[in-house]
Amino acid sequence: MKVGLLSDSHDRVPAIAALLREFQKREVTFVLHAGDFCAPFSLKPFQDLGIAMAGVFGRNDGDREGLRAFAGRGVGSELYESPHSVELDGRRILLVHELGEVNPRSVEAHEFVIHGCTHRTEVAERGSALLVNPGEACGWLHGVPTGAILDLATRQVELLRLEGPEWRS
Repeated sequence: MKVGLLSDSHDRVPAIAALLREFQKREVTFVLHAGDFCAPFSLKPFQDLGIAMAGVFGRNDGDREGLRAFAGRGVGSELYESPHSVELDGRRILLVHELGEVNPRSVEAHEFVIHGCTHRTEVAERGSALLVNPGEACGWLHGVPTGAILDLATRQVELLRLEGPEWRS
């Protein structure tokens, strides 16, 4: 199973939609989001493209009830407090906005840890856990929206960067 990874989308709807379209091209139908959606309308591309999502709240998600309600109208989308443990395809995954929020034993108890907050892409190992930060879906800080695709079976991570101007519509 391939899973799309996003974090720190910060209301930048054109970038979110473009990353989701890239996921669809690669046959990704489910996304894990590590927080900082910001406003409920930032979830609209998930609904428009019919992509299910599980996510956690970040530090900049002010209208949590609005976000939960909007996500609930989607195709199997849910939002949780950070950190949150999920199981996909028989794999234990920890979804957290800020990695410093979790106890190291919690990290070690999961096969994958998806995190955000820093706006920088990172793929690292800690014990048997593979840690992935997909960077910033918004591209506000570094000028390039980023995301990632995780293959749960092979543990391979493909980092995505939206380089061209075509996504800015």
